[in-house]
Amino acid sequence: MALDGVTLAYLVKELAPQLIGARIDKIHQPEKDEIHFQVRQQQGSLRLLLSTSATSARFHLTQENKKNPTSPPMFCMILRKHLEGGKITSLHQSELERVITFDVQNYNDRGDLVALQLHLEIMGKHSNLILVDPMTNTILDGLKRYSHALSRFREVLPGRIYLAPPSQGKRPPLADEELWRQTLYEENLDHPVTGVLLARFAGISPELAREIVIRAGLTTEIRLDQCGEIEFSRLFQAYRRLSDPEGVPALQPCLYYKSALPSPPTAFTFTPFQQYQELRRETVPSLNDAILGFYQSKSTNNTLESKRGSLRKVVQEQHTHFSKKLKIYDEAATSAQSGLAYQKWGELLTANLYNISQGATEVTVEDYYDSSLSTMTIPLNPHLSPIDNAQRYYKRYNKAKATLRQTKPLQAAALEEMKYLASLLVSLDQASTLAELDEIHVELIGQGYVTGKHLKKDTFKPKKGRLNAKPKAKVKAPKVSIHPRVYRSSQGRVILVGKNNAQNDWLSLHKGKPNDLWLHVKVIPGSHVLIPLEEGEEFPDDATLEEAAALAIYYSQARGSSQVAVDYTHVKQLKKPNSAKPGMVIYEQNWTLYLTPKPEILEQLLTSEELSE
Repeated sequence: MALDGVTLAYLVKELAPQLIGARIDKIHQPEKDEIHFQVRQQQGSLRLLLSTSATSARFHLTQENKKNPTSPPMFCMILRKHLEGGKITSLHQSELERVITFDVQNYNDRGDLVALQLHLEIMGKHSNLILVDPMTNTILDGLKRYSHALSRFREVLPGRIYLAPPSQGKRPPLADEELWRQTLYEENLDHPVTGVLLARFAGISPELAREIVIRAGLTTEIRLDQCGEIEFSRLFQAYRRLSDPEGVPALQPCLYYKSALPSPPTAFTFTPFQQYQELRRETVPSLNDAILGFYQSKSTNNTLESKRGSLRKVVQEQHTHFSKKLKIYDEAATSAQSGLAYQKWGELLTANLYNISQGATEVTVEDYYDSSLSTMTIPLNPHLSPIDNAQRYYKRYNKAKATLRQTKPLQAAALEEMKYLASLLVSLDQASTLAELDEIHVELIGQGYVTGKHLKKDTFKPKKGRLNAKPKAKVKAPKVSIHPRVYRSSQGRVILVGKNNAQNDWLSLHKGKPNDLWLHVKVIPGSHVLIPLEEGEEFPDDATLEEAAALAIYYSQARGSSQVAVDYTHVKQLKKPNSAKPGMVIYEQNWTLYLTPKPEILEQLLTSEELSE
């Protein structure tokens, strides 16, 4: 739901009693496009947020106390000079436009009581916060300054005359049905009704236009020329019920979510909207709470995705790097493999030295390795003797053999690194909180992929007598608390799921008892899953086993696939090879379950998540 003019009108109506008469105690600017007012009234203190963000311009009360910069920006200092200590005398909106005006009275430097206006213009990327002297209508300053070079309509600079944003020519709320219909007829009759409502009436967003049409019992694709008297009457009644802030006696603010699982809200409304009836709805006490919850979630999600993207870029770059290395090693191994044939050529030349004349460019010999004794032609260097030609092929063979011997461990190491990086990508994609991304960040620091300013360096000092010993520096990543995902099966059994490689190691090698059951998707990167068992118990019930396997599939690269192979074994079978990467374990004895998770069972499992200790 967009923060349209109608929703703003409801919000102004809701917050005006709390803000009018309040004193502005403190002003902060924690973000470049965000101002916080600490206001005081008889009931206590409130924090008012004013944002001019291009994607989330808004105003509402908040309890979030963000960290402020060490030195306040210029606009913040201007606001402090003129508004701190002042009293909010009025809060209003003009004709459902997305411009909110705060009237403030305060004493100036000479001790005179003066009136000031703060205009919050909510207009997408052109959103702004402008302080104006209403006596002269001059701008004292704006959060975003710009001249005629950026806007031909107006300048936002100190000393310039304040001009309101250009009017879009839309009608304010109409109570006269006949005038309302005439306004509709000003558009082409083949236009959709939703588009006409959006183009002709102030304060209406695309979502609200759709809701008006749906409330009228019509389809959202209906055109003006398809409407008759009954349809127009229904449309007008729905328009009046939703677009008139004075006509709604009590709001029922709602937040909407795409699923029953924990996730950011996808929309908010001042009253239940029929177009969102398929979504999970949560009713909140006030419209301010709905807007606060929506935008705080949006901000947290943006921060989450930004950090996820930066970490993912590091991992993908490393994955690409090792992929290129592996390709080089594979090409070298393929080339060296063909060089192994030179041993045979050398032996055949040695056995036929007496048949090779000096200066010959090739020789045809009998291949005694072939049961049919076929012949083979071997190229020769005419400048070398027969025995030197044989030695040349032996050298090529030895070089190829050495290349294969050296390349094989390099191939294995690069492949292992790629598998590890693939597991990191899975963990990154499935991380749902900043804390989980922080754990992955710490893991990347520990593996040397990124640097950390807070790392400690322990310098190794050589003992006396070890003159050739070189000092070594060990970089230790900071420790993080381990909180795996905790679920309950349909039978009430606990199922633990690691969120990243560090947690996977902890679950499998420290938390799990020898007889506990361990699960992991076969071959594919994913989370380790643990089912704690009672002493003497070998396996859990079948339902718990299948549900744990479903979680192993869900938290792996195989999410959404069918007939996925899941290995399960007891913890005592797990081993971690020396120098193995985090999350890497091996096992020899196991059972395999092939499963296609059922969506309803998976959803029930995911909603059973508990807080880990």
